[in-house]
Amino acid sequence: MTGDAHHLLPSPEPVTLIGVDGQATGDPGHAVPDDTELVRGLAALITARRLNDQAYALVRQGRLAVYPSSHGQEACQVAAAQVLTGDDWLFPTYRDTVAAVGRGVDPVEALTLLKGDWHCGYDPYDHKVAPHATPLATQLPHAVGVAHAARLRGEPTVVMAMCGDGGTSEGDFHEALNFAAVLKAPVVFFVQNNEYAISVPLARQTAAPSLAHKGIGYGVPGERVDGNDLAALLAVLGAAVERARAGGGPQLIEAHTYRMQAHTNADDATRYRKDDEVAAWVERDPITRLERHLRERGLVDDEQLAGFAATAEQLAAHVRDGLHRDIEPDPAKLFDHIYAEPTPQLREQAALVADELDREGALR
Repeated sequence: MTGDAHHLLPSPEPVTLIGVDGQATGDPGHAVPDDTELVRGLAALITARRLNDQAYALVRQGRLAVYPSSHGQEACQVAAAQVLTGDDWLFPTYRDTVAAVGRGVDPVEALTLLKGDWHCGYDPYDHKVAPHATPLATQLPHAVGVAHAARLRGEPTVVMAMCGDGGTSEGDFHEALNFAAVLKAPVVFFVQNNEYAISVPLARQTAAPSLAHKGIGYGVPGERVDGNDLAALLAVLGAAVERARAGGGPQLIEAHTYRMQAHTNADDATRYRKDDEVAAWVERDPITRLERHLRERGLVDDEQLAGFAATAEQLAAHVRDGLHRDIEPDPAKLFDHIYAEPTPQLREQAALVADELDREGALR
């Protein structure tokens, strides 16, 4: 044994601070965040929902190639961004556009890759947001590397490394946890368990008691949290970030949430789940829950909510304007910026693509 295993165990039930009825539930280990943070979070949730719906509409209009919506998971997205400081890094997946925007990335830039361009659309260093990772979990070892480097330099950086439930079945997930634990890297691994890896239900991909339990084998403490309760997410993620910043090492957080829409526009979710299952999660909508709580406490009113909605609509208009502009991707750029000195294989592949494009051009 190299340490006490007891402290690694997650709570038996996900941490919840505000129930579905909007009432505070209380938790002995976590306090409800202050009112200012909750109101700020509600405004961000409303904007996030509008962004999700706008992006989904742009797919149907042919202005985006694909959009993996986080509709229903917005509380996870908002909290992940809200608990970080300017020194911290976010490593998002393809479904985490809202979290990247929460860190200050222009939504038009954040959606560039999903429009079909060859690059991610923004400078990762500007807002300390890594490019969206489409391959599952490949960004997690990179996140550990950034965190370890920051620790060696004596910087206060914490890295939020995001993935979905399907990503926890990938080898990169396990390698990242092991390295992070051994190196005591300041990383928060944040798993959004939305019940499905595309069409594969959770029970068909893991036999673990919970995804948070997967950290035990690597010496990484786990915690479970209600992923549709913004207050609980802010409390649990905020504590994990501060623990990492203080030198406590990595932590694995599993948020229990639900993808209310299809995996992407290329997916037909009615083939693997029933309407009543979705309806049960609609009742746990993170926006409805938090709004009810804040209204009953007199912290928001109709006028404020109208202001939040107007701000969200302005962002949607900005997205529409930005994505209606056509792009002309240059396939040759696919081979740039991979290595400082291209490998022989890369040069060979680039030549093959150039030759094919030349022959296509000759046929037109």
